[in-house]
Amino acid sequence: MGILSFKIILILLIFLVSLGIAAYSTYGERKVAAFLQDRLGPDRAGPFGLLQPIADGVKMLMKEEIIPAVSDKILFILGPCIFMMTSLMTSAVIPWGTPVHIGNSVFNLQVADINIGVLYIFGVVSLGVYGIMIGGWASNNKFGLLGAVRASSQMISYELAMGMAIIAILLMSNSLSLNEIVAQQKGMNWNVFYQPLGFLIFLVCAFAECNRTPFDLPECETELVGGYHTEYSSMKLGLYLFAEYINMFISSAVISCLYFGGYNFPGLDYLSTVLSPNLVSLISVGALFTKIFFFIFFYMWIRWTIPRFRYDQLMKLGWQILLPLAILNVLLTGGVLTFLK
Repeated sequence: MGILSFKIILILLIFLVSLGIAAYSTYGERKVAAFLQDRLGPDRAGPFGLLQPIADGVKMLMKEEIIPAVSDKILFILGPCIFMMTSLMTSAVIPWGTPVHIGNSVFNLQVADINIGVLYIFGVVSLGVYGIMIGGWASNNKFGLLGAVRASSQMISYELAMGMAIIAILLMSNSLSLNEIVAQQKGMNWNVFYQPLGFLIFLVCAFAECNRTPFDLPECETELVGGYHTEYSSMKLGLYLFAEYINMFISSAVISCLYFGGYNFPGLDYLSTVLSPNLVSLISVGALFTKIFFFIFFYMWIRWTIPRFRYDQLMKLGWQILLPLAILNVLLTGGVLTFLK
Protein backbone atom coordinates (compact mmCIF):
# COMPACT_ATOMS: atom_id res chain seq x y z
CA MET A 1 0.00 0.00 0.00
CA GLY A 2 1.41 3.38 -1.01
CA ILE A 3 1.54 6.44 1.23
CA LEU A 4 -1.05 8.23 -0.94
CA SER A 5 -3.52 5.33 -0.72
CA PHE A 6 -3.08 5.18 3.06
CA LYS A 7 -3.62 8.94 3.41
CA ILE A 8 -6.83 8.77 1.34
CA ILE A 9 -8.16 5.91 3.48
CA LEU A 10 -7.19 7.80 6.65
CA ILE A 11 -8.93 10.98 5.45
CA LEU A 12 -12.12 9.05 4.65
CA LEU A 13 -11.96 7.25 7.99
CA ILE A 14 -11.50 10.50 9.95
CA PHE A 15 -14.35 12.08 7.96
CA LEU A 16 -16.72 9.20 8.73
CA VAL A 17 -15.68 9.05 12.40
CA SER A 18 -16.15 12.82 12.75
CA LEU A 19 -19.65 12.64 11.26
CA GLY A 20 -20.53 9.61 13.37
CA ILE A 21 -19.35 11.23 16.59
CA ALA A 22 -21.13 14.48 15.68
CA ALA A 23 -24.37 12.56 15.07
CA TYR A 24 -24.16 10.54 18.26
CA SER A 25 -23.02 13.55 20.29
CA THR A 26 -26.57 14.85 19.82
CA TYR A 27 -27.85 11.57 21.28
CA GLY A 28 -25.27 11.74 24.09
CA GLU A 29 -26.17 15.34 24.89
CA ARG A 30 -29.87 14.52 25.14
CA LYS A 31 -29.11 11.52 27.36
CA VAL A 32 -26.79 13.55 29.62
CA ALA A 33 -29.42 16.32 29.83
CA ALA A 34 -32.07 13.73 30.69
CA PHE A 35 -29.87 12.21 33.40
CA LEU A 36 -29.13 15.60 34.98
CA GLN A 37 -32.82 16.56 34.84
CA ASP A 38 -34.09 13.17 36.08
CA ARG A 39 -35.88 12.06 32.92
CA LEU A 40 -35.37 9.41 30.23
CA GLY A 41 -34.32 11.17 27.04
CA PRO A 42 -34.54 9.41 23.64
CA ASP A 43 -35.79 5.83 24.13
CA ARG A 44 -38.20 5.05 21.28
CA ALA A 45 -36.14 4.98 18.07
CA GLY A 46 -34.34 1.65 18.33
CA PRO A 47 -33.02 0.00 21.50
CA PHE A 48 -32.28 2.67 24.14
CA GLY A 49 -33.05 5.28 21.48
CA LEU A 50 -29.78 4.53 19.62
CA LEU A 51 -31.38 5.12 16.22
CA GLN A 52 -32.51 8.65 17.19
CA PRO A 53 -29.58 10.42 15.44
CA ILE A 54 -30.35 8.51 12.23
CA ALA A 55 -34.01 9.51 12.51
CA ASP A 56 -32.97 13.14 13.06
CA GLY A 57 -30.66 12.99 10.02
CA VAL A 58 -33.42 11.58 7.79
CA LYS A 59 -35.77 14.28 9.10
CA MET A 60 -33.24 16.98 8.16
CA LEU A 61 -32.82 15.55 4.66
CA MET A 62 -36.56 15.21 4.07
CA LYS A 63 -37.50 18.70 5.27
CA GLU A 64 -38.51 21.32 2.74
CA GLU A 65 -35.61 23.48 1.53
CA ILE A 66 -36.48 27.14 2.10
CA ILE A 67 -34.33 30.01 0.86
CA PRO A 68 -35.72 33.49 1.71
CA ALA A 69 -36.58 35.53 -1.38
CA VAL A 70 -34.73 38.58 -0.01
CA SER A 71 -31.53 36.68 0.82
CA ASP A 72 -28.26 36.58 -1.13
CA LYS A 73 -28.81 33.04 -2.41
CA ILE A 74 -25.19 32.18 -3.28
CA LEU A 75 -23.79 33.37 0.04
CA PHE A 76 -26.78 31.85 1.88
CA ILE A 77 -25.75 28.43 0.58
CA LEU A 78 -22.02 29.10 0.94
CA GLY A 79 -22.16 30.03 4.67
CA PRO A 80 -22.93 26.60 6.16
CA CYS A 81 -20.61 24.95 3.61
CA ILE A 82 -17.65 27.06 4.77
CA PHE A 83 -18.42 26.42 8.43
CA MET A 84 -18.66 22.65 7.88
CA MET A 85 -15.53 22.53 5.72
CA THR A 86 -13.35 24.44 8.20
CA SER A 87 -14.62 22.22 11.04
CA LEU A 88 -13.48 19.10 9.19
CA MET A 89 -10.16 20.59 8.01
CA THR A 90 -8.82 21.11 11.54
CA SER A 91 -8.47 17.34 12.05
CA ALA A 92 -5.73 17.07 9.41
CA VAL A 93 -2.79 17.73 11.76
CA ILE A 94 -3.96 15.74 14.80
CA PRO A 95 -1.83 12.63 15.57
CA TRP A 96 -4.40 9.94 16.37
CA GLY A 97 -2.02 7.23 17.59
CA THR A 98 1.35 5.54 17.25
CA PRO A 99 2.46 4.48 13.73
CA VAL A 100 0.82 1.55 11.94
CA HIS A 101 2.92 -1.18 10.28
CA ILE A 102 1.58 -2.60 6.99
CA GLY A 103 3.99 -5.04 5.40
CA ASN A 104 7.41 -3.40 5.35
CA SER A 105 5.97 0.12 5.48
CA VAL A 106 5.32 2.33 8.50
CA PHE A 107 2.50 4.89 8.35
CA ASN A 108 1.78 7.70 10.82
CA LEU A 109 -1.85 8.04 11.93
CA GLN A 110 -1.80 11.68 10.91
CA VAL A 111 -2.99 13.15 7.64
CA ALA A 112 -0.38 15.92 7.53
CA ASP A 113 2.62 16.08 9.86
CA ILE A 114 3.51 19.70 9.15
CA ASN A 115 5.95 21.64 11.33
CA ILE A 116 3.44 24.48 11.82
CA GLY A 117 0.50 22.31 12.91
CA VAL A 118 -0.59 24.66 15.71
CA LEU A 119 -0.60 27.66 13.36
CA TYR A 120 -2.59 25.62 10.84
CA ILE A 121 -5.29 24.88 13.43
CA PHE A 122 -5.56 28.54 14.40
CA GLY A 123 -5.70 29.64 10.78
CA VAL A 124 -8.49 27.22 9.88
CA VAL A 125 -10.45 28.00 13.06
CA SER A 126 -10.25 31.70 12.22
CA LEU A 127 -11.71 31.01 8.77
CA GLY A 128 -14.72 29.37 10.44
CA VAL A 129 -15.87 32.83 11.52
CA TYR A 130 -16.60 33.63 7.87
CA GLY A 131 -19.07 30.74 7.64
CA ILE A 132 -21.11 32.17 10.49
CA MET A 133 -20.79 35.80 9.41
CA ILE A 134 -21.69 35.11 5.78
CA GLY A 135 -24.67 32.95 6.78
CA GLY A 136 -26.10 35.55 9.15
CA TRP A 137 -25.55 38.46 6.76
CA ALA A 138 -26.82 36.66 3.64
CA SER A 139 -30.10 35.77 5.42
CA ASN A 140 -31.13 39.44 5.34
CA ASN A 141 -32.67 38.91 8.77
CA LYS A 142 -31.97 41.23 11.70
CA PHE A 143 -31.85 38.37 14.21
CA GLY A 144 -29.51 36.43 11.92
CA LEU A 145 -27.22 39.42 11.43
CA LEU A 146 -27.10 40.22 15.15
CA GLY A 147 -26.30 36.57 15.92
CA ALA A 148 -23.54 36.58 13.29
CA VAL A 149 -22.01 39.79 14.68
CA ARG A 150 -22.14 38.36 18.20
CA ALA A 151 -20.52 35.11 17.06
CA SER A 152 -17.72 36.74 15.08
CA SER A 153 -16.82 39.27 17.80
CA GLN A 154 -16.95 36.53 20.45
CA MET A 155 -14.76 34.10 18.50
CA ILE A 156 -12.21 36.76 17.53
CA SER A 157 -12.02 38.04 21.12
CA TYR A 158 -11.43 34.65 22.69
CA GLU A 159 -8.94 33.58 20.02
CA LEU A 160 -6.51 36.14 21.46
CA ALA A 161 -6.46 34.62 24.94
CA MET A 162 -6.40 31.11 23.45
CA GLY A 163 -3.39 32.01 21.30
CA MET A 164 -1.52 33.46 24.27
CA ALA A 165 -2.24 30.31 26.29
CA ILE A 166 -0.72 28.18 23.53
CA ILE A 167 2.38 30.39 23.32
CA ALA A 168 3.35 29.12 26.78
CA ILE A 169 3.14 25.54 25.45
CA LEU A 170 5.29 26.49 22.46
CA LEU A 171 7.91 28.05 24.75
CA MET A 172 8.14 24.74 26.62
CA SER A 173 8.17 22.43 23.60
CA ASN A 174 10.18 24.61 21.15
CA SER A 175 8.00 23.28 18.34
CA LEU A 176 4.84 24.16 16.40
CA SER A 177 4.36 20.54 15.32
CA LEU A 178 1.45 18.87 17.12
CA ASN A 179 3.13 15.50 16.61
CA GLU A 180 6.29 16.73 18.34
CA ILE A 181 4.32 18.29 21.21
CA VAL A 182 2.52 14.98 21.80
CA ALA A 183 5.75 12.97 21.55
CA GLN A 184 7.31 15.10 24.32
CA GLN A 185 4.54 14.09 26.76
CA LYS A 186 5.39 10.40 27.14
CA GLY A 187 4.09 8.59 30.18
CA MET A 188 2.55 11.11 32.56
CA ASN A 189 4.78 14.00 31.50
CA TRP A 190 1.67 15.93 30.45
CA ASN A 191 1.74 19.67 29.89
CA VAL A 192 -1.30 20.22 32.11
CA PHE A 193 0.93 19.65 35.17
CA TYR A 194 3.26 22.46 34.05
CA GLN A 195 0.58 24.73 32.57
CA PRO A 196 -2.55 24.46 34.77
CA LEU A 197 -3.43 28.14 34.27
CA GLY A 198 -2.85 27.91 30.52
CA PHE A 199 -5.06 24.82 30.35
CA LEU A 200 -7.87 26.56 32.23
CA ILE A 201 -7.67 29.59 29.93
CA PHE A 202 -7.60 27.39 26.83
CA LEU A 203 -10.57 25.34 28.05
CA VAL A 204 -12.73 28.42 28.70
CA CYS A 205 -11.78 29.85 25.30
CA ALA A 206 -12.64 26.53 23.63
CA PHE A 207 -16.17 26.80 25.05
CA ALA A 208 -16.45 30.29 23.57
CA GLU A 209 -14.99 29.21 20.20
CA CYS A 210 -17.53 26.39 19.93
CA ASN A 211 -20.41 28.71 20.96
CA ARG A 212 -21.24 26.34 23.78
CA THR A 213 -23.11 27.24 26.95
CA PRO A 214 -22.43 29.46 28.88
CA PHE A 215 -21.08 31.24 25.77
CA ASP A 216 -23.95 30.45 23.38
CA LEU A 217 -24.98 34.09 22.96
CA PRO A 218 -24.95 33.88 19.10
CA GLU A 219 -27.80 31.34 19.25
CA CYS A 220 -29.56 32.86 22.25
CA GLU A 221 -33.13 31.75 21.50
CA THR A 222 -34.68 33.98 24.18
CA GLU A 223 -33.32 37.06 22.41
CA LEU A 224 -32.49 36.13 18.81
CA VAL A 225 -34.94 33.31 17.92
CA GLY A 226 -32.17 31.10 16.47
CA GLY A 227 -29.30 33.53 15.99
CA TYR A 228 -27.28 33.35 12.78
CA HIS A 229 -29.18 30.28 11.49
CA THR A 230 -32.70 31.64 12.11
CA GLU A 231 -33.59 31.48 8.40
CA TYR A 232 -31.97 28.11 7.72
CA SER A 233 -33.84 24.86 7.26
CA SER A 234 -33.31 21.29 6.07
CA MET A 235 -29.71 20.14 5.59
CA LYS A 236 -28.22 23.66 5.54
CA LEU A 237 -29.35 24.01 9.13
CA GLY A 238 -28.07 20.47 9.67
CA LEU A 239 -24.59 21.52 8.45
CA TYR A 240 -24.44 24.30 11.05
CA LEU A 241 -25.57 21.96 13.82
CA PHE A 242 -23.23 19.17 12.69
CA ALA A 243 -20.29 21.58 12.44
CA GLU A 244 -20.87 22.70 16.04
CA TYR A 245 -20.55 19.13 17.30
CA ILE A 246 -17.55 18.44 15.05
CA ASN A 247 -15.89 21.55 16.50
CA MET A 248 -16.58 20.16 19.96
CA PHE A 249 -14.99 16.82 18.97
CA ILE A 250 -11.91 18.41 17.34
CA SER A 251 -11.39 20.93 20.17
CA SER A 252 -11.49 18.03 22.65
CA ALA A 253 -8.82 16.28 20.54
CA VAL A 254 -6.66 19.42 20.46
CA ILE A 255 -6.98 19.89 24.25
CA SER A 256 -6.00 16.24 24.73
CA CYS A 257 -2.95 16.62 22.45
CA LEU A 258 -1.73 19.93 23.87
CA TYR A 259 -2.25 19.30 27.58
CA PHE A 260 -2.98 15.61 28.24
CA GLY A 261 -0.37 13.79 26.17
CA GLY A 262 -2.58 12.92 23.20
CA TYR A 263 -2.34 9.18 22.65
CA ASN A 264 0.32 8.80 25.38
CA PHE A 265 -0.49 7.12 28.68
CA PRO A 266 1.54 5.46 31.46
CA GLY A 267 2.77 2.07 30.30
CA LEU A 268 2.70 2.77 26.54
CA ASP A 269 6.47 2.25 26.22
CA TYR A 270 6.23 -1.06 28.07
CA LEU A 271 3.38 -2.27 25.85
CA SER A 272 5.50 -1.41 22.82
CA THR A 273 8.04 -4.04 23.93
CA VAL A 274 5.59 -6.91 24.54
CA LEU A 275 2.80 -6.36 21.97
CA SER A 276 2.70 -6.02 18.20
CA PRO A 277 3.06 -2.45 16.87
CA ASN A 278 -0.43 -2.46 15.33
CA LEU A 279 -2.05 -3.59 18.60
CA VAL A 280 -0.17 -0.85 20.47
CA SER A 281 -1.37 1.63 17.83
CA LEU A 282 -4.96 0.51 18.38
CA ILE A 283 -4.60 0.90 22.17
CA SER A 284 -3.07 4.39 21.76
CA VAL A 285 -5.99 5.45 19.53
CA GLY A 286 -8.35 4.17 22.23
CA ALA A 287 -6.47 6.19 24.88
CA LEU A 288 -6.82 9.40 22.85
CA PHE A 289 -10.52 8.80 22.19
CA THR A 290 -11.11 8.12 25.89
CA LYS A 291 -9.74 11.58 26.67
CA ILE A 292 -11.79 13.10 23.84
CA PHE A 293 -15.02 11.51 25.06
CA PHE A 294 -14.33 12.78 28.57
CA PHE A 295 -14.06 16.37 27.33
CA ILE A 296 -17.17 15.97 25.14
CA PHE A 297 -19.04 14.83 28.27
CA PHE A 298 -17.56 17.81 30.13
CA TYR A 299 -18.93 20.17 27.45
CA MET A 300 -22.38 18.64 27.94
CA TRP A 301 -22.14 18.65 31.73
CA ILE A 302 -21.30 22.37 31.77
CA ARG A 303 -24.22 23.14 29.43
CA TRP A 304 -26.75 21.89 31.97
CA THR A 305 -24.93 23.30 35.00
CA ILE A 306 -23.94 26.93 34.36
CA PRO A 307 -26.42 29.59 33.15
CA ARG A 308 -25.75 31.72 30.07
CA PHE A 309 -23.68 34.90 30.50
CA ARG A 310 -24.88 38.34 29.51
CA TYR A 311 -22.97 39.69 26.52
CA ASP A 312 -21.18 42.38 28.53
CA GLN A 313 -20.06 39.70 31.02
CA LEU A 314 -18.79 37.56 28.15
CA MET A 315 -16.69 40.40 26.72
CA LYS A 316 -15.42 41.44 30.13
CA LEU A 317 -14.28 37.87 30.84
CA GLY A 318 -12.46 37.66 27.52
CA TRP A 319 -10.72 41.04 27.46
CA GLN A 320 -10.30 42.03 31.12
CA ILE A 321 -9.69 38.65 32.78
CA LEU A 322 -8.59 35.89 30.40
CA LEU A 323 -6.30 37.94 28.15
CA PRO A 324 -4.30 39.54 31.03
CA LEU A 325 -4.06 36.11 32.72
CA ALA A 326 -2.81 34.56 29.48
CA ILE A 327 -0.16 37.29 29.09
CA LEU A 328 0.89 36.79 32.73
CA ASN A 329 1.12 33.04 32.11
CA VAL A 330 3.44 33.61 29.13
CA LEU A 331 5.66 35.94 31.18
CA LEU A 332 5.85 33.46 34.08
CA THR A 333 6.63 30.57 31.72
CA GLY A 334 9.33 32.56 29.94
CA GLY A 335 10.83 33.65 33.28
CA VAL A 336 10.91 30.11 34.69
CA LEU A 337 12.44 28.66 31.49
CA THR A 338 15.09 31.41 31.48
CA PHE A 339 15.91 30.74 35.14
CA LEU A 340 16.18 26.98 34.56
CA LYS A 341 18.65 27.51 31.72
